[in-house]
Amino acid sequence: MPIVPVAAAEAIAGLNRFDTIIDARSPSEYALDRLPGARNWPSLDDEQRRIVGTCYKQVSAFEARKIGAAMVARNIAAHIEREVMDKPKDWAPLLYCWRGGQRSGALALVLGQIGFRVHLLEGGYKAWRRHVVRDLETLPSRYTWRVLCGRTGSGKSRLLQALQAQGAQVLDLEALAEHRGSVLGLLPGRPQPSQKQFETRIWQALRTFDPHRVVYVESESRKLGLLQVPLALIESIRQAQCLHIDLALPERIALLMEEYDFFLRDVDALCQQLDHLVPLRGRAKVDGWKQAAREGRFVDLVEALLVQHYDPGYEASLRRNFLRHAEATRLVPASSSAQAYAALARELIANEERH
Repeated sequence: MPIVPVAAAEAIAGLNRFDTIIDARSPSEYALDRLPGARNWPSLDDEQRRIVGTCYKQVSAFEARKIGAAMVARNIAAHIEREVMDKPKDWAPLLYCWRGGQRSGALALVLGQIGFRVHLLEGGYKAWRRHVVRDLETLPSRYTWRVLCGRTGSGKSRLLQALQAQGAQVLDLEALAEHRGSVLGLLPGRPQPSQKQFETRIWQALRTFDPHRVVYVESESRKLGLLQVPLALIESIRQAQCLHIDLALPERIALLMEEYDFFLRDVDALCQQLDHLVPLRGRAKVDGWKQAAREGRFVDLVEALLVQHYDPGYEASLRRNFLRHAEATRLVPASSSAQAYAALARELIANEERH
């Protein structure tokens, strides 16, 4: 069958119509970012790309192409044996590589000769990425945002999760960034995605929202760990109506000890993270916090961190960045329990439906 070229805009509008999305780039390129739901069938793996590239520079393009062709042929054979044997005749994949289509084109040619209707993304990942970047500049302004504010430990993420569980539209930036947005925010064993993959995740979420319904989001800073929230999105969020969660200090301490229990089980890791606060709070104060951790005085430690570090910084950030926070609706959960936040979520959703 002939190979069907597909423009990036057309592919974006109908990603779900393809049975499989195949990324023919190397594993490292795929790990950096990819189309949503894409599977990696590399025409050349990372070491093979290095070998071919070295030959191209040191010998000639002609010799490099011969070496690369042999590698690509073997890899395509392996992909077909592993992935294609069970596919029906009407299986219709979308293939792409970086830009020029050589790597994806070779695989598309073989699949087309078998008899599949193969679609090839014109301009490859690079063309698709341009659309994502452009969309991220315009999509945020389409939605009505409700920004959940509140001091550290007030349960903003817990309320987001409760809202999502009950069918509300939620953009959970911390979940997408795999980071909780503070010096202690990196989740153990879960490295953050690349900046490009973070933006792809945001783009994918934004495209699912109904502009006629509100979208809930936390009052995040621009930076989440090593990642930055796209500028147009953070500007839209900072101009939006705010909801302020007001939770008593003892309840905030209990919530944080529950959500960060992995640090209570690994005091060395906790102390290592606390060292990042030395430039802000001084060595003496941080050493005092570390001593409290090593002595198991976690309630004292969490209270000190909240009162002496997190609360002053958060209040200043709110005043500086969220201009409508002064008129925020105050939310008071009955406790820090999941049940209390579920009840609060029901109340918020009902209130939005009434208006």
